[in-house]
Amino acid sequence: MNKPITLNVRISGALGEFVAANVGDQGAYENVSEYVRDLIRRDKERSEAEQFQRLKAELTRAFAAPEDSYDALDAEVVIARNRRA
Repeated sequence: MNKPITLNVRISGALGEFVAANVGDQGAYENVSEYVRDLIRRDKERSEAEQFQRLKAELTRAFAAPEDSYDALDAEVVIARNRRA
């Protein structure tokens, strides 16, 4: 397991006020660290969803190609091709 890292972030003005409104008794988070962890978690989920959508689109295009556009390969050909790469 990776060891935890400590981040120091300085925010002020409108961003600081926005964070303050989301933390504490009136906010959705007990502390700033909890808020930041949730933001990072959500961003990670968004990034993974985008990657999945790109893969899904690529596979959809590939499977939509006409059957005669595919080359038949056997395991030996694939193994030999991967050794060269």
